Amino acid sequence: MTTYRVGYFVGSLSTKSINRLLALALAGVAPPELQLTEIPFKDLPIYSPDLEANYPPAARALKDAIAAADAVLFVTPEYNRSIPGGLKNAIDWASRPYGQNSFSRKPSAVIGASPGAIGTAIAQQHLRSLLGYCNSPQMNSPEAYIQFTPGLITAEGRITNEQTEAFLRNFMAELHRFIVRVYMVLPRNA
Repeated sequence: MTTYRVGYFVGSLSTKSINRLLALALAGVAPPELQLTEIPFKDLPIYSPDLEANYPPAARALKDAIAAADAVLFVTPEYNRSIPGGLKNAIDWASRPYGQNSFSRKPSAVIGASPGAIGTAIAQQHLRSLLGYCNSPQMNSPEAYIQFTPGLITAEGRITNEQTEAFLRNFMAELHRFIVRVYMVLPRNA
């Protein structure tokens, strides 16, 4: 059995984020071939090309964490019809300096939760645009816009709705199959 390391980003920096709960739940329903590890980014300075000559330690740690992952998963809320600024900042750091884009040829997937009925649909579309520019192969289906209701996911990451659990379990199984397909076409060392 081949195990794939999936580094995940929680778009919200809040420790009480519903997307942090969603990430915990996803780890619980992931197939055994996927090993999930959070990629933190809260300590990054605001990106500036002036800092590239002397890359800050937090930015180097970010790039190293992405390099250690076989794929990346973005679990993000929607802020003002887009992704949170901290997540955008992390993407900016990881994709630079020019020619050293950490997301290039790295399989990716996007999911998010929101109390609203459309979940995080608009934020996910913005994020997909960024990932396309960063040359990251994206899992386009199934799309996952989770309407979060109180109690949907416990503090321990248990999903309390059977239909939601089945959907999320399938989402993670599809992520596994997608990663396998990407690496059949784009070998890691090429």
